[in-house]
Order: sequence, then C-alpha cells, then structure tokens
Amino acid sequence: MVKKMQKTSKTDKQAGAQFSDTVKESAQQIWLAGLGAFSKAQEEGGKVFESLVREGVAIQRKTQTVAEEKLSEATSRMASMASDISSKASGQWDKLESIFESRVAKAMNKLGVPSSKDIDVLVARIDELNRSVAKLSAKGGSGASSARAAKPAGKAAAKRARARKSA
Repeated sequence: MVKKMQKTSKTDKQAGAQFSDTVKESAQQIWLAGLGAFSKAQEEGGKVFESLVREGVAIQRKTQTVAEEKLSEATSRMASMASDISSKASGQWDKLESIFESRVAKAMNKLGVPSSKDIDVLVARIDELNRSVAKLSAKGGSGASSARAAKPAGKAAAKRARARKSA
C-alpha cells in the first residue's frame, strides 16, 4: 500500500506541476494582455482626450450663442415692458394732474376767488368802459378830467388782474 501511495503521489505531483504551469502561463498571458491594454489606452487616450476637448469647445460655443440670444430676447422684453409701464404712468399722471386742477378750481370758486376767465372778462369790461368814457368825454368836454382819471384806474385794475392771474 505504501507503494501505491507513492505512485499516486508522483502522478499527483506531475498533475499539480502541470496545473501550476498552466496557471502561471495563464497569469502571464493575463498580465501581458493588461500591459497591452494599458499601452493601447495610453496611445489612444491622448486622441480621445483631444476629441473630447474639441466636442466640449463646440458645445460651449453653442451654449454661449443660445444664452446670448435668450439674454437679448429678455432685454428687449424688459425694454418693451418698461416703455409700456412708462406710458401708462404718464397717462395716469396727466389724469391725476387734471383732477387736482379741477378740484383746486372748485375750492377756489367756493371761497369766492375769481378764476382767470372771470378776471379776463372783468379786464375786457373795464377796457370797454374806458372806451365808452373816452367817447363821452370827447363829445361832452366837461367830463374830460373824469375820463383821464378813469383811464389810469382801468389800467391799474388790469395790472392787478394780470398779477392775480399769474399768481
């Protein structure tokens, strides 16, 4: 029985050695394949990297162009909205101004302050009266001194009316 074990152990040793050689050989091939792949990747890696950089530059340019277009579009929209708002505000300001003026005129009328139209009517009436007095004094002769006195008074009243109108 000892002899049989020795025989089996020799064949096992040979089989183990063959298996070990096969594993070493496979490991060696795997190692060489890895080195070949690494070498290939280094060679091709530079080319791939340059290709990726070119694609990145192209995409960046497209993105910048689109962004500039969107920015321009947004700017024009904002300018349009600003002009619309400005015109609406201007219209509202004019409306507010006219309301204010009419209310002030009503208040002044209630207080008895004559309007500019009233003063203009009075000035025109004074001028008409002065002309009438001048005609009468030219015909009569006795009222000449009173016509001269009335003329300066009419001018003074007109000046006062104009001063009130400007105030």
